[in-house]
Amino acid sequence: MADKLPGMSLKAIGIVRNEIKQPIRHGWREIVSEVVVNSDLTEALDRLDEFSHIIVLYWLHQLPAGRQLSLKVHPMGKPELPLVGRFATRSPSRPNPLGQATVRLLERRGNILKVKGLDAIDGTPVIDIKPYIPGYDSADDAKAPPWMTNQ
Repeated sequence: MADKLPGMSLKAIGIVRNEIKQPIRHGWREIVSEVVVNSDLTEALDRLDEFSHIIVLYWLHQLPAGRQLSLKVHPMGKPELPLVGRFATRSPSRPNPLGQATVRLLERRGNILKVKGLDAIDGTPVIDIKPYIPGYDSADDAKAPPWMTNQ
């Protein structure tokens, strides 16, 4: 099947700038970052600052490429939690190291977006930005297993 999957090509549209040089496990909610978007795309940001929150998609560029990943893991590395499939976790170690965060948009200055809560280190390539739309980007009937919600 892998032979029949289409190839893909991604291009960064910007970069994350903040004081965080190495990944941290907790405390991201208070981190303020700048998403510096390629200046050729500045007009694509028009009216984005009318939204309180945005969704940032980014590439976890410091994860080792080509390493073998186990298909089952304990969520958050906690052995007391059940062994689950990697796709049932938010582990950054994935077949494609793609990150996603819904963050508060504090300010826009030209091609720079000041955000709060982005869990990406300084220098992280940004792939895309989307507005967060209440009711569209949240599911009313969402559920999660007890082993995840009791943490």
